[in-house]
Amino acid sequence: MTTRRTRPAPRPPEGTPPRAELARQARAVLADAVRIAHWAAGTPGPGTAAPLAAHALERAATALELSPAQVRAGWDRARLAGLVELHGDTARPGWRLRAWDRDDSAVLRGWVALFDAWSLVHAAPEGIEAGAVAEAVEAVPQVLSLLQLSAGPVTVPALLDLLGQRVAELHEERCEVPLGPGRTPSAAPAETAADRTSATAGPAPRADLNALLLDWALEGLAAVGALTLGKGHATLTPLGNWAVWVKLEQICVAAQSPAGNIEQSAADMLLGCARLTPGPARDEYRAWLAARTVGSAVAELLAVARGEDALLRGLAFEALRVVGAPAEPEVRAVLAEPSLRPYALLWLAEYEGNDPDDAQDVLSREEATWLWVDTAAAVADHGETGLLVRHLDSAVQGTVPALLDEVRAVGHPRTVQVLVALAAAHPDPALAKAVRRAAFQVHTGGV
Repeated sequence: MTTRRTRPAPRPPEGTPPRAELARQARAVLADAVRIAHWAAGTPGPGTAAPLAAHALERAATALELSPAQVRAGWDRARLAGLVELHGDTARPGWRLRAWDRDDSAVLRGWVALFDAWSLVHAAPEGIEAGAVAEAVEAVPQVLSLLQLSAGPVTVPALLDLLGQRVAELHEERCEVPLGPGRTPSAAPAETAADRTSATAGPAPRADLNALLLDWALEGLAAVGALTLGKGHATLTPLGNWAVWVKLEQICVAAQSPAGNIEQSAADMLLGCARLTPGPARDEYRAWLAARTVGSAVAELLAVARGEDALLRGLAFEALRVVGAPAEPEVRAVLAEPSLRPYALLWLAEYEGNDPDDAQDVLSREEATWLWVDTAAAVADHGETGLLVRHLDSAVQGTVPALLDEVRAVGHPRTVQVLVALAAAHPDPALAKAVRRAAFQVHTGGV
């Protein structure tokens, strides 16, 4: 047994409105998105996919008395906030839409998903290299932290100075230096277009580029209701202040954890959470995710899930449950991978609002058997022998002979090791003998 030091539940900064008021503000920000989501949910047939088809755009604008631009913007927000879910060419109401009027937590999670996607809501200026835009997105958390810590308006020059410092740090971390005497192009690290412009034209173009990117970022954050813009200054809204505080708290929790998970790779982070109970583990996942962009975090978790460690595969999908809506396209994309398909099906079933106890119904018999073997492999590698024996009770087959027949046919790469470990652990000699025989048959290719 290990002990875990607990810390009292943190309190939001003084002056933060109650959650009910924050949820009311979030509902106001997403009012048009909710109206459009309800309209799409009540409009059967094709035409409500992304992007919104032209005829559906016209119908929605007429029905809701909004301009086409308002409909298009609201539709994008509805998708990013998880109010609608896309299934092929059809849109279906998301679970957050069903809970919107009664569940403040669902509302706040939906708004935070939109807040995290601010760079998708407000298109980046044309003509700027994608790498420079990505640098600005990566630097924005520091800008938001300054706004949150200042607890009031911050001048644009101060924010621009911080953005420039952070972009310079990113360049230094990647060792991006201009070519000097005696250096050949093959030996020089890769440069971005922005760096080449800066090297040839002096510091002014880089400063101008940073100013343009800062304006874009502030406008994008204002568009999702995270801040307000005044003449030469910016101020976090109550919603934005609360969201930044939550993310900073998540980082602080992880930094104080025994394993220091915030700085670990996905695999090491998941191993560090393996012996935690579900609540503390989810806190660790949230903190680890808060320190990374959503796209990179999801990609890293799925890369771990494709590995050989079945325990990490299951934990990776637990962490993806914390990610929620932003992970849905990537999770749906792995349905074609046999080793991930059962996990992805369960994730999607729960994401779409099915009760976790009933989610197993979405698996075919073969998929359920594959998952049983994979889970048994995780127990055999990391658990106790008693857990492996009890794992027999979770098999869908109902009898050991039927289970062994289907386990032999499912083709899981760890089948032999699982059956050998189960035979060694089971106290019933006759059953253990049958399991060993099945392991031998799988190993030799017999029947």
